[in-house]
Amino acid sequence: MSNDLIAKTAIDRRLAEIITPVIEDMGYALVRVRLMGGKTHTLQIMAEKPGGAIEVDDCAEISNAVSAVLDVEDPITDAYTLEVSSPGIDRPLTRLKHFEEFEGYEAKLETSELIGGRKRFKGVLAGVEDDEVLINIDEGTVGLKFDWLSDAKLVLTDELIKEMLKARKAAGELNEDAFDEIETERSEED
Repeated sequence: MSNDLIAKTAIDRRLAEIITPVIEDMGYALVRVRLMGGKTHTLQIMAEKPGGAIEVDDCAEISNAVSAVLDVEDPITDAYTLEVSSPGIDRPLTRLKHFEEFEGYEAKLETSELIGGRKRFKGVLAGVEDDEVLINIDEGTVGLKFDWLSDAKLVLTDELIKEMLKARKAAGELNEDAFDEIETERSEED
């Protein structure tokens, strides 16, 4: 199965190959890796802890471990800054299992090719069937092959925020201050 939602470009995939074992050995899962251009390159690593929230200390720990490995492997020729973060509430969905985990939530999916005359699908996730992601849109339920997707993320809704807060309270890891940072992004199609 292609992992291009985790890593899109050739360099991202190479980085994912190097980073994944390091992160998994530490008990985390890689959500996404992106090397962004610009004056100085930024390597964004998004990771999560199965069944829990990632804290600042975790990010620092991942950052140190990943830096050490990247220094040895040296896949990035230019200078870069490393950013490690948790997926956030309106998180990207990068593995097939994410679409099962977040069934019933609103999401925005984008395909690389036109599917039925469109590339953007916004609706409620309806689970997974084989290698297809099901989403309920106004016209009905659509099945999109996971490999067709170029981008997928949850939509920030009140219901989603409530659920996440509840889950974090239950896990005893709620830090109210952390929520001052939430920025909702509005895109042109909303």
